[in-house]
Amino acid sequence: MDFEWVAIAFGDVLWICLAFVFGYSAKWVNLPPLVGFLVTGFVLNYLGFASGDTLQKLADLGITLLLFTVGLKLNVRFLIRPQVWTVTAIHISITIALFGAGIYGLVLIGTPVFAELNFTMSLMLGFALSFSSTVFVVKFLEEKGEMNSLHGRIAIGILVIQDLAAVVFLAVSTGKMPSEWALLLVLLVPLRPVLFYFLYRIGHGELLILYGLVLALGGAELFEFGGVKDDLGALVMGGLLASHPKATEMAKSMLGFKDLFLVGLFLSIGLSGVLTVEALMIGLLLVPFIFIKSALFFALMTGFKLRARTSLLATLNLTNYSEFGLIVIAISVQAGWVDAQWLVVMAIALSFSFIVAAPLNKMGDWLYSKNRRFWMTFQGNERLPDDVLIDTLGATIAIFGMGRVGSGAYDRMYELYGDTVVGIDFDPERIKQQQIVGRNVLYGDPSDADFWDKIEEDHNIELVMLALPKVAANLNALEQLKTISYTGRAAAIAKFPDEGDRLRQAGATAVFNIYTEAGAGFANHVETQKLK
Repeated sequence: MDFEWVAIAFGDVLWICLAFVFGYSAKWVNLPPLVGFLVTGFVLNYLGFASGDTLQKLADLGITLLLFTVGLKLNVRFLIRPQVWTVTAIHISITIALFGAGIYGLVLIGTPVFAELNFTMSLMLGFALSFSSTVFVVKFLEEKGEMNSLHGRIAIGILVIQDLAAVVFLAVSTGKMPSEWALLLVLLVPLRPVLFYFLYRIGHGELLILYGLVLALGGAELFEFGGVKDDLGALVMGGLLASHPKATEMAKSMLGFKDLFLVGLFLSIGLSGVLTVEALMIGLLLVPFIFIKSALFFALMTGFKLRARTSLLATLNLTNYSEFGLIVIAISVQAGWVDAQWLVVMAIALSFSFIVAAPLNKMGDWLYSKNRRFWMTFQGNERLPDDVLIDTLGATIAIFGMGRVGSGAYDRMYELYGDTVVGIDFDPERIKQQQIVGRNVLYGDPSDADFWDKIEEDHNIELVMLALPKVAANLNALEQLKTISYTGRAAAIAKFPDEGDRLRQAGATAVFNIYTEAGAGFANHVETQKLK
């Protein structure tokens, strides 16, 4: 075997090894691996390494696939709700005004690094700081299984509107206006049936992943050819498929590829420029200002009739700076508007905002339940139809998570116990589909302290079955059951033996490993059929 490539690509081998070491270290101290990847970038920067072609291509591909998978879960009707687009527009405007004025104040008093800026550039920096990270939010929501929760959909909707604003800025600032060919991009809409046809016919294996890559990269190239930002093309292509039943399966199939390529993005952030003490101090100074963004998000969301908990969790998702801010700064550096040092400042602020936001997002439900009276003082009396608490209507068996496992469990328990069974999920589309086929499924979030308070007041539930796809969500639900001193039975599903141990320690009276137990269920089914 020829090992000459090792010498050529030693820098690539080094960053892969360091990324694993620091990613594992971050996970060991209960932080997301992406924090370790950011640290890896700064360490490589300190050692004198620069971002290579391989790393940059991985970063670009990661962003493209991320926006494509976001598009696969996109609901355009949801984006036009005032809680999404109006909140985003007001938030961006106020943030630019507040941050821009603060930065210009530092310009006027002659603060180093800031002194070279003018009023317009101060507003531009405020604009860069107004974004939140799509990469960070999507990864956290996926890990917690909350992409389809109301607060998750609100956060994603706001990020999509922010990304569209960034695309408009990039087009205007670079002077790169769409070409006449861009008008042909509207033909993608009538092509949806063709895209659907192939998605239906390709099956469930490697062709599904390859088809996703073709659409994501092909959409990016088509938009680039039309003079429109390429990443927007990936988002649009995903959005065109969002209503197809196999869109979710495609997103799950591409998850590993997307996560791998995004490692390149986090590393490239740390490698974005020469790290100086001055840049480090200014970057750290910007980090606390994410809480001003957060307070504004929370006030706007509660003002637009969202519950305090929904507003808080969506706000925590958005409590960070964005990789799009780096892109805005990079364009400004290329145009000669600001010094290249601002790229390093933004990279530092972005990285440390992730480090601050990671534990906050993990503690979101705890922060709400422990300080509920305080948060609810901001909550209005009027509520949105999809943000109200449910009544379990006298049910004695509640099944949380109405995916394939939950649906199967519901059907079997319904055969045994009849109308006393209720299904609960936080995905409105899934609830609608379940109700169409006749299942009694209601909206609810098992990690919601308000929901459990409502259950505690008037429930007759004797058995809780947790069929949520993420172990973290099942653990959160068990924690809430402890809080209300629930005395009934609680069963949960797990995929791996270590997950089963964690669930039992958290209070589950029974744990069902969906992989190992499936074989036993299959055998029992065959024997039952033989007896007939």
